[in-house]
This record gives sequence, C-alpha cells and structure tokens, in this order.
Amino acid sequence: MPSNLRRITGGVNAAHGFSSATTACGIKRTGPLRSDLSLVASDTPAAAAGVFTTNLVKAAPVLLSRRHLENGKASAVVLNSGNANACTGEPGMRAAEVMANAAALALDVPVDEVLICSTGRIGVQLPLPKILPGIETAAWSLQATPAAATNAAKSIMTSDSVPKQSAYEVSVGKQRFRIGGMAKGAGMISPNMATMLCVITTDAAVSPAFLKKSLGEVVGKTFNCITVDGDCSTNDTVIVLANASSDVAIKSAVDKKAFQDALHSVCADLSRAIVADGEGTSRVIELTVKGARSASDAHLIARAIANSQLVKCAWAGGDPNWGRILDAAGYAGAPFDPDKVEITYDGLKAAEKGMGCQDAKGESRLRKIAAKKEFSVVVDLHGGKGEARLLTTDLTEDYVRLNLTEFSL
Repeated sequence: MPSNLRRITGGVNAAHGFSSATTACGIKRTGPLRSDLSLVASDTPAAAAGVFTTNLVKAAPVLLSRRHLENGKASAVVLNSGNANACTGEPGMRAAEVMANAAALALDVPVDEVLICSTGRIGVQLPLPKILPGIETAAWSLQATPAAATNAAKSIMTSDSVPKQSAYEVSVGKQRFRIGGMAKGAGMISPNMATMLCVITTDAAVSPAFLKKSLGEVVGKTFNCITVDGDCSTNDTVIVLANASSDVAIKSAVDKKAFQDALHSVCADLSRAIVADGEGTSRVIELTVKGARSASDAHLIARAIANSQLVKCAWAGGDPNWGRILDAAGYAGAPFDPDKVEITYDGLKAAEKGMGCQDAKGESRLRKIAAKKEFSVVVDLHGGKGEARLLTTDLTEDYVRLNLTEFSL
C-alpha cells in the first residue's frame, strides 16, 4: 500500500459531504423483514462515472444509470436488494424511472442526477408500492456516520455473509482527501463484471473524464480479475462519485497517480472481499499465468483455469492436481508449448517441463499447501512476456445447496 494512504473507517460516508440511509421495504419475499433499500447522497452535485455488466441481457437499472451518467454528474444512488428488476421489459424500465423520480423529488435534485442499482431475483417486477415510501423515508433519514455506512452495506446483501466496505485518507502534499466504498457480491462472480454492486465516494475534485478513465482502468485490474463460479450477471455496476468537498483538486500528474492508487486500493479491498465471501467456497487462490505470448493470452488461460469445475473441485478437496490445471490451460484457446510449462503452489514446484516433478515427500508438502485457506498458484508457460493475475476460489457442495433457489443476484 502506498505510504500516502491511511486506512480509515466509514465506507461510503468516509468522504466528506456524503451521507446514507437504509430502510426495510419488504422487497425480499422470504424470511423476516430486513433492510433492503439504501440511499447514498452527496451534499452537492458530484462528478460521476460508472462501469457496467457486459452481459447482453442488462437489467433496467443498468440501462437507466448508463443513460443518466452521460452528463458526467450525479447526486444520489438508490440501491435495492431482493429484486434485480432484470428481464422485466418495459414495465421494469418504467419502474426504474419511477424510483429515480421519487428520489429526485425527495432530495430536490434533477432526476438525471439519480442513479439506480438493483440486485435480487431475475424476472420479477419490482413492488413499487413498497419501494416508493421507502425512498422517501430514506431521504429523510440520511446520516453521515460510519454506522449509517455499515447499514447501507448490509442492506444490499443477498447471499453475502458479511458487509463489504473500504476507505482511505490520502495525503497529497499538505492536503488530504478521502475515498471510500461499499460492495455486495458472493455468487455469479466472473467479471466482466460480477454479480456485484459497488458505490465509491470521494471528496476530491476530479473531472468526469479523468474519473471515467481511472475507473475503467482500475476495474480492469481488480473487479475484472476475480472469479468464483464463472457466471456473469445482468446487474453488475460500479459507480464512483467525486463531490470536491475537500477542495483537493486532482490536476497534476502526482495528484492523478495518488488518486488512482487510492481508487485501486478501495477496489482491490472490495474485490478481494467478494472472492473471500464466495458462495459455497472454502479457499481463496491467487492464480498467476506468466510466460504467455501476450497479456491477452495469459488472461485467457488464467480464466480457463480459474473457472474450471474440475480444478475447483480438486482445490475443494485440498488436492494440488496440476494435471487438471494444465488440461484447462490447453483448451483455453491460446497457444503455448505444453512441454515447457511449470506449475508451482506457494513457490513449490508441482510440475516442470509439463510433467510432475515431486516425490512422495514433495506431494505431501503440496497437499498441505492446497489444504490452506489461501494459497498461490503460478503457471509459467515459458513462452513470452504476457502475464495475468486472477483471484479465484474452490467450489464445494454448499454452492449447489445455496443455488437450488435463485437469490444470489
């Protein structure tokens, strides 16, 4: 972590001029009544940017938020859990617009400065009569406290087991700005992007163009480098708001690097938290593929390995099955020489020149590594300078149990 970053509490409320609120609308169809709607608001209009799912099937809130972000500004984000408002046709689009209108009226801001995020079951119409009073209640209940930020992070959880937050204070010369965020995600994780929602706030003054450029680059290195189960969602959204409340203007090259480092740190924290909380998982694996002909080839091979069900099952059993790893690399669609491949677990060689290289004692050491909660796997193709790194997981039988009913969006 860069020396000018200091980890702080507060999530989306860590940055000055931001507040949040939550309420229980009864959107979720099962279980006790619990918070299922949150509102994040800026005291002043903020520069804004977003990155969204690449799935051809996009939820109504994704389409609406993309449209509203065309002006590069936003004042608020409304997020609901329990209903994805995806595959809901024109009624779903109208429902997203009605939500934005309700928030705009309650906060006295232009409607195109309101962004909408939804997560939950696909193909079910939003219960607007329950949601609209909740938006009004949230607008009257905004607080800029760490507790309010934590409640907001909890309200967007679906199959998540823990809320996910991160925040930093950043020193730029003699000045300081803050940046913080929250995310949800545990299943359907295979970005571009994941079944995740993420809101990041900062009190730095950042131009919309640089904000958009920075977010795209950082997402490519963080949220787009994680995978749990290989599924890509309809609702993936990462939004960043910069309201300039700190009076720290991000203009010089040094300032821009400091901001990008801080944004990367928040996104890296949240993306790792998503992987660690993966549905039906028991291990986190840092997978590196290097020595490929190009970075794109390395990424292609890494994703094939990281999403292989056979590889994931081996890891779930604490089995360092390098043969399954090599097999997955082979069908990824990128060229390499199998007879040059080296595979290591936490630096210990499992295979060399495309063949196993350990005796019984070495195999026992490999199994101890593969039984850990976190370990690294490096696949060196020895064929070029291309490299890619992904965070991935195993998959256990609990994944099937959790997904017998759809609630992971």
